Amino acid sequence: MSANVEALLREALTPVDPPLRLAGQLESALSALTEAAQEELDSWELAAMRDPRNWVRPLVAAGVTVTAGSALVALRVRARHRSRPERGSTLFQYAERTLKDIAEEARRILPDR
Repeated sequence: MSANVEALLREALTPVDPPLRLAGQLESALSALTEAAQEELDSWELAAMRDPRNWVRPLVAAGVTVTAGSALVALRVRARHRSRPERGSTLFQYAERTLKDIAEEARRILPDR
């Protein structure tokens, strides 16, 4: 009886990967958000900082850039790690490769910064 319950639980709790198109749609949506927020920040003028009522749009744009950009970097790094699994590497090598991938993806998203 307990083996049957364990088998049912194991079957019910197996991880399911999302469809590939979902990851593509999420990546394109995050890219669009990041680009729109960057354009908003680029069009903002420093002289407008004198009036606190003008602070909302740049703050929101900066928040969207950071949030969507970070999610986009995480999504791309995870996809990169899935596409080239390296077995037998140490934890230090894995961390080093991950940090290198994060820096590379961040440079792609924010090339002029």
